[in-house]
Amino acid sequence: MEIPIKGDQVMKNVFRSLWCVGMLLGLTSFVSAADMTWTGKISDSMCGGSHAKMMAAHPGAKMTDRDCTLACTKAGGKYVFVMGGSGKVYNIANQDDKDLQTHAGHTVRLTGDMKGDTITVSKIVMPAPKKS
Repeated sequence: MEIPIKGDQVMKNVFRSLWCVGMLLGLTSFVSAADMTWTGKISDSMCGGSHAKMMAAHPGAKMTDRDCTLACTKAGGKYVFVMGGSGKVYNIANQDDKDLQTHAGHTVRLTGDMKGDTITVSKIVMPAPKKS
């Protein structure tokens, strides 16, 4: 014996199911879209995109970008990310990330979440070498 189901109840169940599927898809895309990857340099807030002024101020030091970045962060500067191509400087939220010191002055592939002009870093790796 079948129990008759009213049309309104069937439609409510269909809409409820579609709503749940839509919410799951929306949340999945939101979570996966949070982290992005960029190529650029790890620098410091004192020098920003160029170490030229600091190196000119210390002509006998013969410092590399890495040496300069480490010296400036030791002197109170903060690590920053200089976007490749545009040269725009972004603050780094999590200054305690151990990979920042490891890759200071290097061109890297940085993965993280950007909010305004600040990036929270989740991963830093050296880019693959270019094939010639």
